[in-house]
Amino acid sequence: MYDEDDYQDYRPVRRFPKVPLDRRFWAFFVDFLCAWILSGLAGPALQWLFFLAAWFALRVGLVERNQGQSVGSWAFDIKVIDISYRIPELVSLSKREGILGGLAMLAMYGLQINFANPISMLILVSPLLACCLVAIADEEFNQAFHDRIAETYIIQTQRGFSLDLRIKEIVAELRDNMQR
Repeated sequence: MYDEDDYQDYRPVRRFPKVPLDRRFWAFFVDFLCAWILSGLAGPALQWLFFLAAWFALRVGLVERNQGQSVGSWAFDIKVIDISYRIPELVSLSKREGILGGLAMLAMYGLQINFANPISMLILVSPLLACCLVAIADEEFNQAFHDRIAETYIIQTQRGFSLDLRIKEIVAELRDNMQR
C-alpha cells in the first residue's frame, strides 16, 4: 500500500547532543512553577485562563524573542529548534506549547487536588507524564509527543545560567567542607 520511496522522514540528518532528561524536567518545572505562581494571583475561578496566558507568554513569546529559550531553558542551558536548525516559527511554538500547556494545566489542577482525591490527581497528571515519557522511548532524537507534533527538537546550548551545574558545584564544595 505504501512504498518506501514515498515515505520521507522529516527528521534531520545532523545529530545534536541529547539533553539529559533531568535537565528537561527541571527546565519544565521552573517554567511550570512560574506560570502556576502567576496564575495563583488570579484566584480559583480564572486560574486556568491566567495559567495558559502565563504559559504562552513564558514559553512562546519569550522563546521567540530570546533565541529559543524560556526562563527554565535558560536556567538549564537548553533551547528549542525546528527541523531547519532555527528558532521555531510562532505556529510551531504555539502548537507545541498548546499541547504542553494544556497538559500542564491539567497537572496543575491534579497537584492542587493533591491527597484529597489521589485517583483524580493521578488521572490529571498522567497525560503529561505519558507525553513526556515518549522522549525516553525515542533513543535517536529524544523527542516527546509535543515535539513530534510540532517538529521541534530540544538541544543543549552554551548560552544560559547552568543552574544544575552550579548547584552540583555548591553541593560538592559543601561536602568537602563537611568532611574536613
